[in-house]
Amino acid sequence: MRKISLLLAGLFFALCWASAQDQDFSKVQIKVTKVAGNVYMLQGAGGNIGASVGEDGIVVVDDQYAPLADKIQAALKGITALPVRFIINTHYHEDHTGGNAYFQKQAPIIAHDNVRKRLESGGVAGNGGSVHFDAKPAPKEALPIITFDHDVTVHLNGEDIRALYFPAGHTDGDSVIFFPKSNVVHMGDDFVTYGFPFIDVDSGGSIDGMIDGVEKVIAQVPADVRIIPGHGPISSVADVRAYLEMLKGTREVVAKAIKDGKTLDQMKQAKVLDPWKKYAGDMINADAFLETIYNSLTGQKNGKFIKHN
Repeated sequence: MRKISLLLAGLFFALCWASAQDQDFSKVQIKVTKVAGNVYMLQGAGGNIGASVGEDGIVVVDDQYAPLADKIQAALKGITALPVRFIINTHYHEDHTGGNAYFQKQAPIIAHDNVRKRLESGGVAGNGGSVHFDAKPAPKEALPIITFDHDVTVHLNGEDIRALYFPAGHTDGDSVIFFPKSNVVHMGDDFVTYGFPFIDVDSGGSIDGMIDGVEKVIAQVPADVRIIPGHGPISSVADVRAYLEMLKGTREVVAKAIKDGKTLDQMKQAKVLDPWKKYAGDMINADAFLETIYNSLTGQKNGKFIKHN
């Protein structure tokens, strides 16, 4: 059952990454879940949305795809009639920022400097190997108008909502969002539950940065904190620790093989990630994650380019 669920999650993730115009969003329903305190999680298609809801209005974390914006807006209105005050992007990928242009008509978007740069320029998102996707330039109205280089705090709803930059993890523009009073953290795609993560090596992500960021989050949150992952159900610190151990274990075995002079193909043939095969998904399977770690540690690129229009 675990393997089947991971395969389904991987397929869902692959669909999230395909071009939005190829998807049928008409049947997508937005599910709203109370996380803790005044924080909610909204799920539809794409990355999980976090929302701080209180007397000052709404602070939204990520906004999925543009065609879902009306449905997301309706779901928020189902919680409160108060307006959206700010939107925070955890990183630049379309399944987390597609609704930017819609929501920025209501409130300013906040993100790390590199999020704006990558949204503005477009390019390629990929693991440096066989997993690649086009990232088309975003229109001007979708670009964050408030950016920061280390951290920023939004003081609303009795909460000191802090967006903290974690370099070179999932991408080079990742922010983890802390809601200290509600005891909730939104980790963006630096923590996901679908199995092996997609690390966007082509956009400055790295296995070392992801591990470092996850370790730092664990070190500064209480044991009973509620975690919103980039994709998947509400999680615990124990879930994040297990994920961290997988990241560290896989990195260690690949680093040793590199030190021993093994090529990437030899590592694939030896199935060096087989001890973690339960994490293999439909898109980020063991070979794809092996490529990710190898390319991240060596700075090399491999495999053919796969283009999604």
